[in-house]
This record gives sequence, C-alpha cells and structure tokens, in this order.
Amino acid sequence: MQHSTMMKREDLGQRFQRRWVLIDAKGKTLGRLASRIAKILMGKHKPEYTPHVDTGDYVVVINAKEVKVTGKKREQKKYFHYSGYPGGIREWTFEQLLEKHPTKPIEEAVKNMLPKSVLGRRMLKKLKVYPGPEHPHQAQNPQPIEV
Repeated sequence: MQHSTMMKREDLGQRFQRRWVLIDAKGKTLGRLASRIAKILMGKHKPEYTPHVDTGDYVVVINAKEVKVTGKKREQKKYFHYSGYPGGIREWTFEQLLEKHPTKPIEEAVKNMLPKSVLGRRMLKKLKVYPGPEHPHQAQNPQPIEV
C-alpha cells in the first residue's frame, strides 16, 4: 500500500529551493498560459507539493502585451471593476485593457486560478509580468521554459 507524504512547513525549508522561471507569452493563448503559470506558482509540478504550504516557484512573464485570445474575445471579453458605490461599475474590453494595462489580463487570469485565501495572495506575489521583452530579474537567472 502506497502512501502520499505531506510535508510540514519546517521540513520544506530544508528540502527545496525556489527556482525562477521565465515564460515568453508572445503568441500564446491566454487561458492555457495562465493555467500553466498557476500550476508553477502553486508548486504542483514538484514531487513535494503540499496543498497547505506554498511550494511554488517564481515566474517571470515577458511580452505580455502580445498574448492572444481565440474567437471574438478580443472585442467581446469584458473585465469589470466595482467601486462599491451606486453606479460605480466600470468595464473594459480585452483590447482596451491590453492597451491601457498590458500586464492585467495575464495577472487577472492567473489570480482567478489560484486559491482564494492568504496562501493564494502570497503565491500571486511570486508572479512578475512585463509588457515587453526586458525584465529586471537577470540577477536571479530565470530558466526559460516552453509552455
């Protein structure tokens, strides 16, 4: 009979190192890219994955403004923000959001795929998204991976 092992927070500090991963979003489909990024941030690709402990790696995404969506989503997909006041809802299409905040679509997609808890917010802080090919994380030596 095989057993799954659950790691404790104390054990994890000694057993693993967080890696830095570089992902190029140029020409990639938004949803498929976001699900792969979320998996890496949660640490599900590692054998020591434990649901209640943050075992994920850092992810640097470049060329975020060149991500693609299928079908008519470029014109029809909507993003909303509600201030809490009457009449305080604002909406943007995917195109408008990409024009104004090129990193937002990827950040929002990944955020919605992570746990909705303190742990999920901590995981989201390990995501670094940049609109162009340059990023300030050269010192961390991120390893490029294909998604």
